Amino acid sequence: MKKLIAAASGILMLIPFVNSLNSEAINFPLNTQIQSESAMVINIDSDTIIHEKNPDVQQMPGPLVNIMTAIVCLENCEDLNEEITVDEAVYSDLYSSRYAEDIRDADIYDGDVLTINDLLYAMMLTSSVEASSTLAYHVGDGDINAFVDMMNAKAQELGCGSTNFTNPTGMYDMNQYTTARDMAEITMYALDVPLFEDIATTWSYTPSIPNFDNHPTQAEWYWTHSNIMMEEDGEYTYKGAKGIKTGNLSAAGRNLIALASRDGNNYMVVLLKSPLKDAEGKTQFYHLEDAIDIFDWAFDNFSYQVVLPATAEKDEVSVTLAEGNDYVLARPKEEVSMLWYDEVDTALIKSDGENIKLDKESFQAPIKKGDRLGELTLTYSGEVLGTVELVAVSDVERSVSKYNLYAAKRFAKSEWFNKALLISSILSAVYILICIYSFICYKNNAKPVKSVYAIPKVGKKKKKRNKD
Repeated sequence: MKKLIAAASGILMLIPFVNSLNSEAINFPLNTQIQSESAMVINIDSDTIIHEKNPDVQQMPGPLVNIMTAIVCLENCEDLNEEITVDEAVYSDLYSSRYAEDIRDADIYDGDVLTINDLLYAMMLTSSVEASSTLAYHVGDGDINAFVDMMNAKAQELGCGSTNFTNPTGMYDMNQYTTARDMAEITMYALDVPLFEDIATTWSYTPSIPNFDNHPTQAEWYWTHSNIMMEEDGEYTYKGAKGIKTGNLSAAGRNLIALASRDGNNYMVVLLKSPLKDAEGKTQFYHLEDAIDIFDWAFDNFSYQVVLPATAEKDEVSVTLAEGNDYVLARPKEEVSMLWYDEVDTALIKSDGENIKLDKESFQAPIKKGDRLGELTLTYSGEVLGTVELVAVSDVERSVSKYNLYAAKRFAKSEWFNKALLISSILSAVYILICIYSFICYKNNAKPVKSVYAIPKVGKKKKKRNKD
């Protein structure tokens, strides 16, 4: 499966695609009515949800919980070749429960020695309660409840707040529930866990350890996948279908998570609570019929299309201090291609008006071609498809005269100008005071000093006496 996805990704690299465009649910209507109460249809190449039905309604997962059981085991077991001796005491109480009719087994008996890897295959292909219980007991260090806590912790880590696990087997429990959306999230995560996809999409597997005491003929002891869409020639055979898990409960209906590939395109369906019987009480496999109808619809009606050309001029943005035109046109940074329903005109995708959010009301020259101006949100029928960056179509040069005038006005209004003006005023006032003080001092120094005591003039009288 991963090789097919890699090949598809190589083809899609030829189609320009904006990395910032993260698609959410488009939810196009199916051309047939499905029986499953909850459903999710996902193109796993682009991680795009193309249809959903009651995706957040809580349902009972049944053995779909084995997907989380496998995740916890794969992430916590260093050696998948470690051998475990099966002890039926770990799971024997399940056979006496009121829901024993839902038990699925893999002809694993007390005393059989199997590797962790063998047990994972048994669990994922057949929903074996012997395998899932043994794995949980081993990884939980002898405490299955501790293992269940690990399952719930992982669900919370993945953001699956509408999911609660109470056992690793999928046996009926009214407190064990999930949603189509959460199961899709968990499964998409699991597909990135090493070895999970190989295990979950294998049609037939033979245990690596013969265990001849309980299984005299090894060739007759093998397991096949419960998803009969994978059969070579059967009533529900679907070319390109693989795994991942079936999960049936007599009290809650049939569940299915499956993959299918065609022409390099890859889809996953999540189907919950499909009726077990028709109105006349006849056993039905509506979940398989739903999956086939959905896969045909997806492969026949979806293709990668250009929904926003790179040359599309989306807005006229105001530019100040420009030499010439006082505006610049905005366009998408790159061409946007995405998975789209062939029956719906891409012109119906809204990409203007309130969908445009500029970084500023007005930009200042100079502006270079390709500079970011804002972003554009793409929507269809009220649903957000994603966002794409808007950039300038051309350069806008700055006018020297406009800029000088702008700089002068701005300086006059600036905080520094006001500070400089205040400092200048203070310095001027100080200077004036110094000048006044200096002038007063100068005047005072220029006035003649009057003697306090008169000095008598005795010279002439003395001469006169001498004459006498």
